[in-house]
Amino acid sequence: MRLTVAGLRRVVKRDLEIQFTDEQLTSYAGLELVRRYFERIGLFERIELMMRAEGLCSDYGNSRVVVLLLALLIVGGRRLEHLKYLVGDPLVARLSRLKRLPSARTVSNWLRQFTVRRLQSLRRLNEDVVCDQIAQLKLRRLTIDVDGTVVRTGPRTAWAMRGYNPHHPKDPSYYPLLAHLAQTGQILRLRNRPGNVHDSKGALRFLREIISGLRTRFGRGVALEFRMDAAFFQREILRLLQRHGCTYAIKVPFWSRGTLKPIVAAQRVWTALSEHVSAFETQLPLVGWDMTVRVVVYRKRVGHPTRKNFQLDLFSPDDGTFEYSAITTNTTLGTRALWQFMAGRGAQERTLAELKGEFAVDVVPSQHYGANSAWQQLSILAHNLMQSFQLDTIAPPKPQSLKRTYSFVLRSMRTLRFLIIGRAARLCRPDGRQVLRLPANPPTKLLYDEIIHAFAA
Repeated sequence: MRLTVAGLRRVVKRDLEIQFTDEQLTSYAGLELVRRYFERIGLFERIELMMRAEGLCSDYGNSRVVVLLLALLIVGGRRLEHLKYLVGDPLVARLSRLKRLPSARTVSNWLRQFTVRRLQSLRRLNEDVVCDQIAQLKLRRLTIDVDGTVVRTGPRTAWAMRGYNPHHPKDPSYYPLLAHLAQTGQILRLRNRPGNVHDSKGALRFLREIISGLRTRFGRGVALEFRMDAAFFQREILRLLQRHGCTYAIKVPFWSRGTLKPIVAAQRVWTALSEHVSAFETQLPLVGWDMTVRVVVYRKRVGHPTRKNFQLDLFSPDDGTFEYSAITTNTTLGTRALWQFMAGRGAQERTLAELKGEFAVDVVPSQHYGANSAWQQLSILAHNLMQSFQLDTIAPPKPQSLKRTYSFVLRSMRTLRFLIIGRAARLCRPDGRQVLRLPANPPTKLLYDEIIHAFAA
């Protein structure tokens, strides 16, 4: 049947009158599904348990303020000032169990109560959420990527320093250190630092706490493997990982201990891994460290000179131009599998971009260091919870690969907001019973039903 053109078009003659009423309308119908998920994992009770001994004061209740900030981040708010645009939304109030939402100043003052000691409660809460997910998925191997990221701040922000930001070297910044769990895309731990510290500053204690926490929770039945860049190539870190039975793959700087560069320059036989990548393996004695480690050196043919190969000057001009990299590892992976495994570190860049773009971890809400550190912890908590929400409901498993990245097909937060969270609805009361009514849309109904059935299961 062919439709008429007149049946496809409409005429708009004047502007609609805009009115603001007290009707129970929401722009975030998907928050009801998030609320049900929070209820099922006992989030309010966990927050109260973790923060009970910290002495934080709020007439609204600590757990309610935390969940309100989680709701702000989940719906796309990036600053405390955006809270005022959520006033009147019944599902935001329902999720946070509040009749009246606090102002931005009230929440800012609450965040300023956080000290280094009080931040431990939020760290434990984050680790608890991730460890519960590990236990539920029955993961037997955990691949942890450790790296830092730059967060620009204002000139008067406490503990913010000029550091190693290549794009904005004069801007003060923070330089938080993160541990990314590759299988689930969650952040296992975050530690905020001033922007002028080395990438590995505090990394030894950071790794020790991660290993201790995971061993306490899962014992040695779960294998731990770490991937790190050259900044973490240090004797104490290598010994710590060996002592605790962890496997690792760490990039080796060519200047370190003064022995690798001449070995690479003298190498004449390279094993081809692909059309452009070749490698060789060696045992590298580390001068002054009393250690000998396995090192695999890779070279990748490129079409033009770059900064990476310019500083090494290891290639012959008639052989072409190469980029060199070296990896030390205590795994049994071959050269080809190790190349793929180390390339899997790139997946954490997607997670870091998600944290900054969708969960506002790069926002600095206060000049107070404790408040800013608490905001970062809440940002990664919102991210971890939404990852767990997907893993428990709609995320299908994906085939394993040598890169050891995500074990499931995970949607971005921007996609989740479009598909699930940002759905307009009306909260009404037919026959004295509250009902959330959404516009008729078969794909949305199918997706909501899938999530509700997963809760029931």
